[in-house]
Amino acid sequence: MDGRQLIASRVAMMFKNGDLVNLGFGLPVTVADYLPNGVELWLQAENGMIGQGPTPEAGNDDVDLFNAGALPSTILPGGCTFDTATSFSLIRGGHVSATVLGAFEADQEGSVANWMIPGVLIPGMGGAMDLCAGCKRVIIAMEHCTKEGASKILKKCTLPLTAFKRATHIVTDLCFIEVLPEGLLLKEIAPGYTIDEVVERTEADLIIPDIVGIMLEK
Repeated sequence: MDGRQLIASRVAMMFKNGDLVNLGFGLPVTVADYLPNGVELWLQAENGMIGQGPTPEAGNDDVDLFNAGALPSTILPGGCTFDTATSFSLIRGGHVSATVLGAFEADQEGSVANWMIPGVLIPGMGGAMDLCAGCKRVIIAMEHCTKEGASKILKKCTLPLTAFKRATHIVTDLCFIEVLPEGLLLKEIAPGYTIDEVVERTEADLIIPDIVGIMLEK
């Protein structure tokens, strides 16, 4: 299992029966492929779907069904599609249990930067600001470091913010973190890593409890 699969698998364990969960584009949409058996929840795609299912097998995709990342999707029995206005009414109305979002940066206050890098042309800000403001839980799913090896979990975000102090959890290829008012609580580390290695790769201050679990181990 590679780092991105580990992230998606760990995020998928965070939900319970009846949850309405939004999956952002990029790594977050892959969470749909790792939901545990027996958990019955509804996945929302912000482009207008409830009941998003796993990625279709090659050759079995429907050109009219795609997720928030414009990739082929499936829809589960009982699911439905609707317009974007209805989709964002659900989000802004506080009806979504959790959103899973990628990010360029997150910090020890729970702030998130995921919509732009200055000087880089982008098509628009997307729906992440609405999701951070309207969802009960904001789960950041991202790789722990940049390709250059710099930490993406900072003391203070340096890029333009998507949301101020709204993240509730951060899941990376190195660890699982809960965001508390007093700071970032290290709950679990990835298999094969030590606490010291995670701390070394994290610019933000981490709260280390007496017991730190291993990701995906029950």
